[in-house]
Amino acid sequence: MKLYYAPGACSLAVHIALREIGADFETLAVDLAKQTTADGTDFRTVSPRGYVPLLQLDDGTHRTEAAPLLQYVADLDPSQALIGLHGTDRRLAVIEWLGFIATELHKMFSPWLWHKDTADSTRQFVKDKLHSRFEELDGLLANQDYLTGAFSVADAYAFTIINWVNFLALPISRYSNLGSYVRRVAERPSVQEAMRTEGLIK
Repeated sequence: MKLYYAPGACSLAVHIALREIGADFETLAVDLAKQTTADGTDFRTVSPRGYVPLLQLDDGTHRTEAAPLLQYVADLDPSQALIGLHGTDRRLAVIEWLGFIATELHKMFSPWLWHKDTADSTRQFVKDKLHSRFEELDGLLANQDYLTGAFSVADAYAFTIINWVNFLALPISRYSNLGSYVRRVAERPSVQEAMRTEGLIK
């Protein structure tokens, strides 16, 4: 497999999951602004959508979208420890969180807070929405280490998206449990390896 990623983008979640299960894969960085890969390929010829993550499977097919790719990667592990077995409460809970993160966090941050031309009123609406979501997470994480109790692909996704506060200078110090959660996930070896590969840490 080959993972096309942009440093710190939502592809980081898939990168973390691949390392968590010990998958055999390659990585190839993408410059999203220039739409080129690190080897000089026009990324649009690989992905007409022009964004990451993109996972090239062993049969050469290309698959996109963070939440379904996280489910796919988790299922590559026979134990399904990162998602839960089919029909279990854990699996439903993890998939529920993947949907929540995709719609209530990921699509709140992006595209609105990344573009300078976003209207101030829209920017404030997004920040208010994120505040309510962060408060919910902060309350949950007062009583457990991870979103579903044990680390899952939902945590890889949540960590990746919440970590964008560091790129956007949005302090989360008021959410002490959420801050502890982000630090806890960041300390996992898989996260350290993925972030080091992407040049996010030394």
